[in-house]
Amino acid sequence: MPPTTPTAPPRFGIMTAPMQVSYDDVLRVWQEADALPEIEHAWLFDHLMPIAGDLEGPAFEGWTLLAALAARTQRLRLGVMVTSNRFRPPAMLAKIATTVDVISGGRLDFGIGVGSRPGHPLARREYEAHGIPFHDTAHAVESLAEACTLIRRLWTESAPFDFHGTHHHLTGAYANPKPVQRPHPPILIGGRSAATLRVAAEHADLWNIPGGDIGDAVRRSALLDRYCAESGRDPASITRSIHLPVSYDHPAAIRHAITDALDAGFHHIVLGLPAPYPAGVARWVADELIKNQKNWGVW
Repeated sequence: MPPTTPTAPPRFGIMTAPMQVSYDDVLRVWQEADALPEIEHAWLFDHLMPIAGDLEGPAFEGWTLLAALAARTQRLRLGVMVTSNRFRPPAMLAKIATTVDVISGGRLDFGIGVGSRPGHPLARREYEAHGIPFHDTAHAVESLAEACTLIRRLWTESAPFDFHGTHHHLTGAYANPKPVQRPHPPILIGGRSAATLRVAAEHADLWNIPGGDIGDAVRRSALLDRYCAESGRDPASITRSIHLPVSYDHPAAIRHAITDALDAGFHHIVLGLPAPYPAGVARWVADELIKNQKNWGVW
């Protein structure tokens, strides 16, 4: 059985990982996508060093780049898929995200997750290189749950408050301005572990999982359904999102992957574009990948 999901039409977007590329490369793709109604959202990732290709190549900081792109686009919803909760104190992250929501006129989708997998050395090295602690998974998941709670409070509460959790402590916390979106930007939580899914069941408006194994994605979505039911939350209140890597040479394969994802109840599709980006790549995505789904009667 497909997971319980909203009945809204599918929403397609792109991801441009900001490594091995220039600012102008990413800006070109985003501005082209901004003019195409078939593409509704666009994403960056959150790594401080490359995790593929030339390990000494360029990699831009995601939230700074997102602010620049927010100022140079008009329509796209935008976000970081997903922010590492290990990189920034959550109260500071709330302030950063609010700034982007204001710059964009209320177009931010707030993506957050535990952070890099402990077994991924190309991701973990960036913590050591930047002097950032890399705590164990249990610590990181607990920290994520606390971060989601206090970020939402900073976005919504009208008076200063204290917060004393296991991992985060705030005194006289208060945020001004507030985000443009009310009550706050949608929260997207990314990850597939059972522990992260429990956090998503409590806090997420959207949940994202990397594609590649649709059977696993369906099983994880069913587990999220169960955790929602245990907490008294309607599972359909969480939009199911999936990231699908794109091959420019094999569009039929990604079209089939999109169809499988839609059939499985994943209605928020993020198409990962590999660099270098061909000329007109956003138009190609719209014509070859998204419009084909409509032509085949997928929805």
